[in-house]
Amino acid sequence: MEFNLIEAWLDMKRQLPELPIEGIGARYIYPLFVVLIVVEYLRAKELFDLRESWAGFVMGSVATVIKLIANVFEISVYLFLFSWSAPLREEWFGFTSLGWAWYVWLICLLADDHNFYWHHRIAHNVRLLWAAHLPHHSGKMFNLTVSIRNGWFIALFKPVYWLWMPLVGFEPIMIATCLIINSFYQFFLHSQLVPSLGWYEKIFNTPYVHVVHHSSNTEYLDRNHGGILVIWDKLYGTWQEPIKGLEPKYGIVHDPGTYSALTHNLFEFQEIWKDVKRAPTWKAKFMYVFGPPGWSHDGSSKTSHELQRELREKNAAKEAMVA
Repeated sequence: MEFNLIEAWLDMKRQLPELPIEGIGARYIYPLFVVLIVVEYLRAKELFDLRESWAGFVMGSVATVIKLIANVFEISVYLFLFSWSAPLREEWFGFTSLGWAWYVWLICLLADDHNFYWHHRIAHNVRLLWAAHLPHHSGKMFNLTVSIRNGWFIALFKPVYWLWMPLVGFEPIMIATCLIINSFYQFFLHSQLVPSLGWYEKIFNTPYVHVVHHSSNTEYLDRNHGGILVIWDKLYGTWQEPIKGLEPKYGIVHDPGTYSALTHNLFEFQEIWKDVKRAPTWKAKFMYVFGPPGWSHDGSSKTSHELQRELREKNAAKEAMVA
């Protein structure tokens, strides 16, 4: 009997419970996002490069299709893990599900945001994962189109950070809903038209704070990884307040020099392969794949931590001379 992959995927999708939030997104939230992008463009055309914005739409469109396909398998895995571990939860803890109470939703949102922080932070510190995340940062302009400028391969590993949640009893549909809520919230983070929101950004992520994360200034590298909350960055030592007088530089340090969506998604993987081929030892080969971006066996390039340490030493030397 001939196997039809598309039909098998559609059959699996038909068996999944419906996510009400998906209907809300398609009817109301996604159209709102389009309207906000148009409004931002009309108000601040100088923040846009239309060729780059178009590349962002292409990236986002392909990433959405890939995510729709991957979501079916992702939620299926959550459902399997939830069902498989139910007898163990019943035996050890006396329940099979954490349920749907409001406080469980709150805990799920917090757990989801914590998962996102670590997924995001590790994607910036493991080069292979950075290659998949890089397209989101490769735009030289910072505007709302960046929010849909997503890598095509990120969905292949992102769900790993959420696998523990169905095992402890969070309902799979609740997990998926919290993932979507977090994604929706992060849309508005990519705008320069939103000013500092005062006390609000002491707790929640805002565009004013998120600018730091998208800047390639040495002072800002690998900072502010949070999704909804800023507490994780403050707790784990990756928080950076915007520095007055420091103009953000958007984009990536090693730019491919093209608007091609395909190139931006493959570029860093190709660079990894080049470095692996020239690496003199197996340890160096390993580090070029799984070490931090910028690592080199001969010092020809530097990691963000090395660059920041050099900057601190340079500033300390200047202060000593003035003193």
